[in-house]
Amino acid sequence: MNKKSTWAKIKGWSLFLPVMSIILVMAVNIIHDIAVGANPFSFFMITLRQTTGNGTILYGRIIDILNRGSEVAILAIGMTLVVSSSSGTDISVGSVMSLCASFCCMLLAGYGVSSTTTLAVPLIVGLLAGILLGVVCGMFNGTLVAYFGIQPMVATLILFSAARAIGLLLCNDLIVYVRNDSFGIFGGFCGVIPTPVIIAAICILVIAILLKKTALGMYIQSVGINSKASRIAGLNSKRIIFMTYLLCGLFAGIAGIVASSRITSADSNNIGLYFEMDAILAVALGGNSLGGGKFNLAGSIIGAYTIQAITTTLYALGVSSTQAPVFKAIIVILIVAIQAPPLKAYLKHRSNAKQLRGGAA
Repeated sequence: MNKKSTWAKIKGWSLFLPVMSIILVMAVNIIHDIAVGANPFSFFMITLRQTTGNGTILYGRIIDILNRGSEVAILAIGMTLVVSSSSGTDISVGSVMSLCASFCCMLLAGYGVSSTTTLAVPLIVGLLAGILLGVVCGMFNGTLVAYFGIQPMVATLILFSAARAIGLLLCNDLIVYVRNDSFGIFGGFCGVIPTPVIIAAICILVIAILLKKTALGMYIQSVGINSKASRIAGLNSKRIIFMTYLLCGLFAGIAGIVASSRITSADSNNIGLYFEMDAILAVALGGNSLGGGKFNLAGSIIGAYTIQAITTTLYALGVSSTQAPVFKAIIVILIVAIQAPPLKAYLKHRSNAKQLRGGAA
C-alpha cells in the first residue's frame, strides 16, 4: 500500500513529466555511447578547454546543451505566461526574435552598412532598441488578443508572417555583420561560462522573484482558469493578458539579441527559425496544460533544455537538421495526447477499477 502511495505521489509531482523526459534523453545518450564504444558517461563529462578566441572555457555536451538551449529557455518564460493567461500560444516569437536582432544590428552598423567593426551608435542604444522593439511587438499581439478578442494563434500569425520580412527591409535584404567584441560578448563567454547561460539565468531569476513576491502569478492563473469569474472577482483580465504578451515580446527581444550576438550578425532568414515550435514544446514538455490555467515555470525551463538535449542527441544519432522537426512534432503529438482529458479519464477509470478488483480479492 505504501509503495502504491509513493508511486502515486511521484506521478502527481508537478515536475514528473519534464524530469522523466530529461532522464530518458540521458539514457539514450548513455546507450548510444556504449554502442559506439565511447565512455558511457561522456555525456556528463565537463572539462576546461583552451581556445584561441575565448581563452579557457568550460567544455562538454551538457555545457553545449545549456549554451545552445538558452534562447529557447528565455522564450519559454514568456510562452508559459501567455499559454497560462490566454489558453493560446504566441507563434510569432521566432519572427520577433529575428526582427529585434535585425533592428539592433542595423542601428549598431548604420543603415545600409553590411559589415562593420566599429559601432555607429553606443552599444547600449542598439541593445535597448532591439529589446524595446520586442516589447512593442508584444504589446501589438496583446492588444489584438486582450482588447480585440482575436484568437491568440490568429493574432500572432500577423507578426509570424510580417516580422521577419520587416527585419529584411531594415537590413536592405542583407546579412548585417557587427564584428565588434563588445557586441559579441553576449553570445560568447564570460570567463569560463557561456554568456547566454548567464543571461537566461538572470531572466529566470527576475521573473521567478516577480511571480513569487507579487500576486502576478496567481492573477495570471486565475484569468487562465476562468477569465469571466476573475473579472467578476475584481481582476482586470484584459490587462493581465496584455501584460503576459508584453512580457513574451520582451523575452523574445532578449533572445534575439543573444542569437545575433552569438553569430555577430543579423541573419533575418535564419535567426529564430522554428523557435516558436521549440518554445511551445518546452511549455508542453514542462507539464503545463496548453489549455491555460495553472503553470509551472520550472517545468518549462527544464523542458526547454530537454528540447536542446533531444536536438543534440538526434544529431549524434545521424538525424539531419531538416529531419529533426519531424521528431519534435511526434513528441508534441504524444504530449498533447497524454494531456488529453479523455485519456486521463480513461486511465483514472482503469486505475480505480483495478483498485476495486484488488480490494474485492
